[in-house]
Amino acid sequence: MELFNALPIGITLLYSLGAALFIGGMLGVRPGLKKAAGVASGAGFGLHTISLALFFNQMGYSGFLEGGFHLSLLGWVLLAIFFTLWWRLKLDFLALAASPLALLLYLSSVTLPGSKVLMPKALAGSFFMLHIGSLFFSLAFLAMAFAAGVLFIHLERKIKTKEKLTGFRKDLPSLNTFDRANYHAVVFGFPLYTVGLLSGFIWGRFAWGRIVTGDPKEVVSILIWLVYAYLFHQRLAVGWRGRKAALLAIAVFLFSVLSLVVVNFMMPSHHNFMQIS
Repeated sequence: MELFNALPIGITLLYSLGAALFIGGMLGVRPGLKKAAGVASGAGFGLHTISLALFFNQMGYSGFLEGGFHLSLLGWVLLAIFFTLWWRLKLDFLALAASPLALLLYLSSVTLPGSKVLMPKALAGSFFMLHIGSLFFSLAFLAMAFAAGVLFIHLERKIKTKEKLTGFRKDLPSLNTFDRANYHAVVFGFPLYTVGLLSGFIWGRFAWGRIVTGDPKEVVSILIWLVYAYLFHQRLAVGWRGRKAALLAIAVFLFSVLSLVVVNFMMPSHHNFMQIS
């Protein structure tokens, strides 16, 4: 129990250190700081993994219905995808979005009041893995697309205006690398978002007796899906590349964050995290 109570402090400190070092290493063009940031964030990720495992061991599948746990898991998934892309594709610049966002999500999960989502116990485990898991991986991929899109727009503007690249911009990868990161994020993220959305409607049938209840989260999620589907189609079928794809990926991510913040915290909804059970 003492270990369980001490873990949030260690995770917060390591994530904070990792985020600060990543930003400092990128902006100051100091590879040593980026390596130190990777060690700190990796250690925090390890403690975070232990924390989630202990929470599951203590609470079982009922813990999956806790609002704070959702945010903690989302932060964990975000870093898991970042570390995978860093390892496989050497896209360390994604840390500019992944590390601070993971820290913010974890801090929010620690301070969030307890909330419950209605769900038959027999379906809690399987539907959590399908609905919440799919959506969270999709959002994490969107965060990566957002970071790649922002840097693509920034670097493209510098190149078009023939402005001299200074500081961290000199070490940024090519525009094609940013576009490739955006492409992979969309290709993997949209199918996951679709699975998460469909399983959510099935969840609603069991929990509230109707597939579509008119809940604000449902309406916003469908609108996001439509824009996301358009981006997915344009990238794969039409062959969109570059600025248009970057801008639309940024928009989809911002809409998703707006949905998470406004609907889950500020509006009456089945998904409101501030409802204390």
